Amino acid sequence: MHNRMMTSVRGKIEKSFGDEIRFFKGWMKNPKNVGSIIPTSEHMAKRMASVVDTASGLPVLELGPGTGVITRSILQRGVKPDQLFCVEYSSEFAKKLRHDFAGIHIVEGNAFDLETTLGAANTLKFDCVVSALPLLSFPKAMRVQLIKDLLNRIPEGRPIVQFSYGPLSPVPPIAGVTVRHLEMIFRNIPPAQIWTYRRAKNTGFGGVHN
Repeated sequence: MHNRMMTSVRGKIEKSFGDEIRFFKGWMKNPKNVGSIIPTSEHMAKRMASVVDTASGLPVLELGPGTGVITRSILQRGVKPDQLFCVEYSSEFAKKLRHDFAGIHIVEGNAFDLETTLGAANTLKFDCVVSALPLLSFPKAMRVQLIKDLLNRIPEGRPIVQFSYGPLSPVPPIAGVTVRHLEMIFRNIPPAQIWTYRRAKNTGFGGVHN
């Protein structure tokens, strides 16, 4: 009787806090690639997804979807599943995403090597990039190179949106890139900053914009 009761309680806890438990396990296995022990809040996910232009007709690229909180908000924004490409490093998270989100493109691999990771989709142009990668866990040179690569994958003026737990942009100034602080999200644990990066018009990477 006691064992059945404990199994029932454990099942209810896992059902209610499944994402949190899964996220914590992922963080324990690889803290560098999972930036927080708690998934992104729905409030922040909706704000991140708000940058998507559903009228562009272009697919959306999401980096580091984790348990899919932001993924869900992107779909709720109006993006069709077959127009969403999600790059996830963790095989466990990728498996969960495939189970939860039928029809979207779950690409398991390294977001810092998209040419290899995207494969046949490498030549696609995306409307924007929505990223939850823990950039502060990586060297500055890698962050800069990633932003440059991503800006070449989206139209001029369209954004890369990225959140970070630090007080400053997780990517240092890049010539020809406009950096904007979008919002401070207090309804997230811990509170986070949202930043956007755009290629400056008619400048390529030739001028500094802050």
